[in-house]
Amino acid sequence: MRIPHLRWWIAGLLFLSTVINYVDRQTLSVLAPVLKQELGVSDSQYANILTAFLASYTVMYVGSGLLVDRWGTRWSLSLFMVWWSLANMAHAFARGAWSLGALRFLLGMGESGNFMAAFKAVSEWYPARERAFVHGLVQGGAAIGAILAPPAITWINAVFGWQSAFLVTGALGFVWLALWLLLYHPPETHPLITTAERALVLDGEPAVVATKVPWRRLLDHPQTWGLFLARFLSDPVWWFYLFWLPKYLVEHRGFTMAEMGMLAWMPYLTADLGALAGGWASGRLVARGQKPIRARLAVMLPCACVMPLSLAIDHAESRLLTLALICVVTFCHMAWKTCQNTLTNDVYPKAMIGTASGMLAFGTGLGGTLFTWLTGQVVEWTGYGAIFVVMAVLHPLSFWVTQRLVREPLVTGGS
Repeated sequence: MRIPHLRWWIAGLLFLSTVINYVDRQTLSVLAPVLKQELGVSDSQYANILTAFLASYTVMYVGSGLLVDRWGTRWSLSLFMVWWSLANMAHAFARGAWSLGALRFLLGMGESGNFMAAFKAVSEWYPARERAFVHGLVQGGAAIGAILAPPAITWINAVFGWQSAFLVTGALGFVWLALWLLLYHPPETHPLITTAERALVLDGEPAVVATKVPWRRLLDHPQTWGLFLARFLSDPVWWFYLFWLPKYLVEHRGFTMAEMGMLAWMPYLTADLGALAGGWASGRLVARGQKPIRARLAVMLPCACVMPLSLAIDHAESRLLTLALICVVTFCHMAWKTCQNTLTNDVYPKAMIGTASGMLAFGTGLGGTLFTWLTGQVVEWTGYGAIFVVMAVLHPLSFWVTQRLVREPLVTGGS
């Protein structure tokens, strides 16, 4: 039996893996006010726990990218899912800041691989005009996971306790794994793909010449440094809203845990809409004949111009206005992020997507790790005001770097 439009079923699985990825990592963030009381975790200790996650997450960006290129998308993503699901479930047995930090380190080792495998799958299954939309779908999975986490986890915590929240969310990965192993194979050898779709996938016009390049050679090109620095600058904004938003709303804007559970999903919903809008808009520009890199930058520019609204968030007079401003910022960030991620597929040869993605994502993790640690120190001593000031300028700086250094696809031969 052949499955029509198989690539969109695969896109659905990539979306779901990212939903699970973010539900798992958000479990700690949602429970942070509870664990602060139950396990005696301070703001600086919480920042150190997050830093442990981001440190392993960052290092494994490079390692998981290499593993994806070596093992292939099917088996590498399977291994990553099993690893991080077990690590998340083990959080139920944490007894303090040190054990939480160790388990968070193990979680980070597996979770970054989700996105490296997604990059590879996009390069294998989708023509250039569809890649931005699929990246938007993957990024939308991150936002959906963040949307589902607050109400679901606060309910599980209220009814069964915080340990059960980790066990339940971790178990989701094994349900997904059965579907993934059943459905995913490379398009060249997939037994369920139609002849027409195989021709579309394999013969569709590539974004760049699929020439293999030694990974060290990537460092010789300004595109690599431009994308690396751009991610280092802009991605910490998302890490802040992912890890610190529940604590910020409860401890500094007066939300109860119940109110946070009911309302904290809103910025993640607008992030989801932004991811889809950014992918759709840049894809439309490509379909109309604009070069892919130019199309991504055309969408990223207005997003960068809106991000200075961060300056007003901590000074908003009402909680409703605070949430509204955060929603605008997360919409623009994720529209930006979708186009920024798609630039990887536009710039690099297909055979090196996993490795290149890992190298570039190292910038994501490095910036997120440093900024998350800094946030903990600043919040404990002075509050959130300075953090919002810094976030207001990160995207404009990142756009300037991208525009200067990322102007054309990487075209190079072997060694």
